[in-house]
Amino acid sequence: VGVDTTLRIIERIQERVKRDKYLGTTELNAILVDEVASLLAENNSTQVMDFEDPLPCKPYVIMVVGVNGVGKTTTSINLAAALAQQGKQVLLVDADPQANTSSGLGVDIQQVENTVYECLINNIDPTTAVLPTTTDNLFIIPSHIDLVGAEIEMLSMDNRENILKKVLKPLRDSYDYILIDCSPSLGLITINALTASDSIIIPVQCEFFALEGIAKLLNTIKIIKSNLNPRLRIEGFLLTMYDARLRLSAQVHDEVRRHFGDLVFNTVISRNVRLSEAPSHGMSVLEYDRSSKGAKNYMNLAKELIRRHQS
Repeated sequence: VGVDTTLRIIERIQERVKRDKYLGTTELNAILVDEVASLLAENNSTQVMDFEDPLPCKPYVIMVVGVNGVGKTTTSINLAAALAQQGKQVLLVDADPQANTSSGLGVDIQQVENTVYECLINNIDPTTAVLPTTTDNLFIIPSHIDLVGAEIEMLSMDNRENILKKVLKPLRDSYDYILIDCSPSLGLITINALTASDSIIIPVQCEFFALEGIAKLLNTIKIIKSNLNPRLRIEGFLLTMYDARLRLSAQVHDEVRRHFGDLVFNTVISRNVRLSEAPSHGMSVLEYDRSSKGAKNYMNLAKELIRRHQS
């Protein structure tokens, strides 16, 4: 949110603590969320509100967003590969400094000249950062550990919430789908990804702790939609790590469907050891073991997504 905004938030929290004497960590976290939402709601800047209407057809820019450990990167890699195998031209943007998406598709990030970092900070031609993968029709803009410091460098840039959107603009016409994978933290790069996206896919692990994070995530999305990206919508909730043998998985499955209805994908991603093994070989699960349950799940997800966009 920037240095000035952070200082204002601190002042507001200090006022609340002075008034209420003592607050625990949970209460302070709630205050922080409220104050951030309040500050964003007060933002009357036309620079972040002046967006063109979303395109009625391709390409679809989709961000896979969620807390850590829910299968976010696994979904980004394998959904992109499945869409490519369905004949779609797909670009995968790795905007996570850990670069797990890049290494998971066999990219040696130490040997790469241009990454998403150079696109964001050095304003290079983004086409020079696009690399082919071993999967036909699938391309990637890799990440690098340098991205850790990018947010600090972006603070002084004009219109900093829209930098990634500007990077992707000349690439849009070349692809049917552009998928973005980010870190789970809500930093400036993640905000850029949400601003650049048409929709988001939210993986939900089939455990009850995962349900607690959904409310906070939806509040963040609501703030972004209200202040930075009015066209942003939820593409769907994707249930991951489902184990039919566990009653808990079935309960979470039913609870998510009861709350979100048609927004939940019909496809469910089951627990599958092949999904865990594939990245260590620099492959999607569809390349590693096409007959595995994980590969079939992601192929079904790709088909479901395509059907949604055709209807």
